[in-house]
Amino acid sequence: MKAKQISQFIFRRVVIVALLLIAQVATMVVFQVRFSSYSSWFYIASVLASLLAVFAILTSRSNPAYKIAWIVLIMAFPIFGGPFYLLFGTSRLSRHTKKKMAVIMQKMLYYDAPHEHLQKLLYAENPTAALQSGYIERGAHCPVYSHTMCEYHEIGEKSWKRMLAELEKAEHYIFLEYFIIEEGEMWNAILDILRRKAAQGVDVRVLYDDLGCIFKLPDGYDKLLESYGIRACVFNPFIPVLNLRMNNRDHRKICVIDGHTGFTGGINLADEYINVHEIYGHWKDTAIMLKGDAVWSLTVMFLTMWDFVRGERTDFELYRPQIHQDIQMPSDGLVQPFTDNPLDNEPVGENVYLNMINRAQKYVYITTPYLIISNEMMTALTNAAKSGVDVRIITPHVPDKWYVHMVSQAHYPQLIEAGVRIFEYTPGFIHAKSFVSDDLYAVVGTINLDYRSLYLHFECATWLYRSSSIGAIYRDFEHTQEISQEITLEDCRAVPFGRRVLRNVLKVFAPLM
Repeated sequence: MKAKQISQFIFRRVVIVALLLIAQVATMVVFQVRFSSYSSWFYIASVLASLLAVFAILTSRSNPAYKIAWIVLIMAFPIFGGPFYLLFGTSRLSRHTKKKMAVIMQKMLYYDAPHEHLQKLLYAENPTAALQSGYIERGAHCPVYSHTMCEYHEIGEKSWKRMLAELEKAEHYIFLEYFIIEEGEMWNAILDILRRKAAQGVDVRVLYDDLGCIFKLPDGYDKLLESYGIRACVFNPFIPVLNLRMNNRDHRKICVIDGHTGFTGGINLADEYINVHEIYGHWKDTAIMLKGDAVWSLTVMFLTMWDFVRGERTDFELYRPQIHQDIQMPSDGLVQPFTDNPLDNEPVGENVYLNMINRAQKYVYITTPYLIISNEMMTALTNAAKSGVDVRIITPHVPDKWYVHMVSQAHYPQLIEAGVRIFEYTPGFIHAKSFVSDDLYAVVGTINLDYRSLYLHFECATWLYRSSSIGAIYRDFEHTQEISQEITLEDCRAVPFGRRVLRNVLKVFAPLM
C-alpha cells in the first residue's frame, strides 16, 4: 500500500471515529479499575450503581430478553456494567427529542387520517383482517387503502429495473430514504436520473442513514448531492461520543415518485442487492411496488422524517397523489403501508408478525435474514406449529455476520421439535423480510426478526389483504424452498458440543448485538 493510500485510510472519518470510541471505552474501563483498586469506597459505589441499574432494568418496560442480557453483563462486570447501561441500554429521550417526535405523530394522525368506511367494510367481510388492520391504524397511525395496484418483486435486479423505469417518468418530485447507499452500478444509474430530473426542476430529495453508509459513502456525500441540485440530509449523524442515540437508526427503504408510485422492501441501493458483486453468494431480496392511493402513507412517512431531520415544516398538501394523477387506480385487495417508530414504546412490527402467526389457520411462511426471536415470538411459532398450522421459515445458508447466524441456528432445535420447518437458502444470503399466510395476508418490508429491527430502528412495511401479490409471494416462497436445504433435528444434534455452547452463549447476548 502506498504512503498516500495509507494516509487517506488513516484520516478517513470511520477510522477516526472508531479510534475515538475505542479510546473512550478504554479510558472508562481503566479509570474505573484503577480507582476501584485504590479506593474501596469507589468500588462499593460502583457496585451500588450497578445494582441500581439492575433495579431500573427490572422495572422498565423493555423486552425480557433485553433485560436478561444487560443484567448478566452488569453482574459479570459490576464495576463498569452500570455506566455502560446508562450509555447504551436506556431508551430515555431528551425533552427536545420528545417534542420533535410528538410533532411527527401529530402529522401522521392529521395527514394520514383513518378511513372508517373501509374499516367497516373489512369488518363485515372478515373480522380477523379488520382487527389486524385496526391495530396497524392505531399503533402506527397508518390507515388501510383501496384503489392501489401492487407488484411484487422477488429479486433485487427486477426491482431495480422497475425503479429506473418509474424514475424516468417523474415530473414533479422524487423522494428516496434508504439505510444504505453505496457508489456502484446500481446507485450510479439511479443518480444519473436524479441529476437529470433535478436539472429539469423536479424536487429530488435523498435521506440516508449515516451509520448504514459510513463504510459505503465518502465523507460529506450529502454536500456533493446538494451540488447536483439534489436536496440531501443524513439521519442521526454518527459522532465519536458514546451515547444511546447510536442505537436508533433509520432502517427504512422508501422511494416515492410524484405521490402515485412507491417502492419499499428489503432492498438497499448497493451492488450486492442486485448481484453485481457476490459477497455472500447469491443475494436474494424482495420489494413491492405500489401505485395508487396507498402511496400517500409512504409520502407522509418520508416527509415527517425529512422534517424531523431538517427541522423544516413542509406543506404536505402539495404532495397529495391526486394533484399529479387524476386517474384513480383499480383496487387490488386492501393495502396498508405502515411504519414502526422505536421511540414510542409500541413494537408495531413485532405485533403485526405475532398477530399473523397467532391467527393463522392453515399456514404461515416466513423469510428472514436473522432469526433472533423473543420468547413471545418463539411461543407463537411453536404454538402455531403444535396446533397444526404449517409453519416454515427460510434463513440464509451463507451468513453476512457469523455470530448473528449462530444465534439464529441456536433457535433451530426448539422450533423444529415443535414442528416448525426450517430451511437455509443454499445459494447464498437471503435478505428478504416477508410473511405470507392462508392465501389472504402478507407483509413485505424492512423489518427483520431481530431485536434491533423490532425495537431500536425506524422501519416500514406493507400489509396486504386479498391482493394478487399474495399469490406471487407464496409462489416465490415455494420456489425459494426448492433450492434451499431443510434443517433436521439430526442436523442440529450433529453440531459439535463446543459450537452448541458458543451458540447458546451468544444467544444470551443476542439483544445487544
